[in-house]
Amino acid sequence: MQVPIEIAFHNVDSTEWAETMIRERIDELERRFERITSFRVRVERRAKSNGVMTVPPVVRLEIGVPGRADLVVSHEPEFLQRKFQRPDLQKAINEAFRIAERQLLALKEQREGRTNAPYSDIQNQRLGQVAEVQPEQDFGYLVTSEGSLLYFHRNSVLTGDFDALGRGDELYYVEGVGDTGPVATKVRVKAAD
Repeated sequence: MQVPIEIAFHNVDSTEWAETMIRERIDELERRFERITSFRVRVERRAKSNGVMTVPPVVRLEIGVPGRADLVVSHEPEFLQRKFQRPDLQKAINEAFRIAERQLLALKEQREGRTNAPYSDIQNQRLGQVAEVQPEQDFGYLVTSEGSLLYFHRNSVLTGDFDALGRGDELYYVEGVGDTGPVATKVRVKAAD
C-alpha cells in the first residue's frame, strides 16, 4: 500500500480488538487484490436515544485503486438492523468488508476481461506488436498487422506490465479515436504460449 492505513472512530470507543480486526481484514484484501493503494476506515455511531447508544455503528471504507475513483463502502444503520437481529460493531465490520471484497472482485474480473457484460470487445480486438515504448513518458507505439503505427498510453494497458514491454512483444488491442487520430485502447499483453 502506498499510503498508510487510516482508521478513525467517531462516537464509538476505539477498542484494540476492533482495530486489530479491521487491520486483519485489510491485510486479507491486500493479499487478494494487490493493487490497493490506500485504505481509510471510519467507524461511527450517528445517533443517541436518551443518552444511550441504540443505533448500530456504521463502518465506512474508502479504498484507493489505480485508474479509478476510490471505491466507497458505506451503509445506513437501518441496513444492519434489517439484516441482523442484534447488530453490533463486529457485524458492521464484517458486513462492510464483505461488500468491499465483492466490489473489488468485480473490479478485478472486469480488468481481467472476465465480466459477464453483454458487450465484449473480443470481436473488435486485433493483434499487434510493440514498436517502441517510452516508460518514463508513459506511452508507446505498436505496429498493426497492416503496418501502421498506433499510439497507446500506459493507462490503456489492462493486463500485463507496461514497464516490462519491449520491442516485438505481442499485444491485443482495440482501435479507438483519440484527440489526434487513431489510438490503441484496451491493450492486453498476449500471454506466452
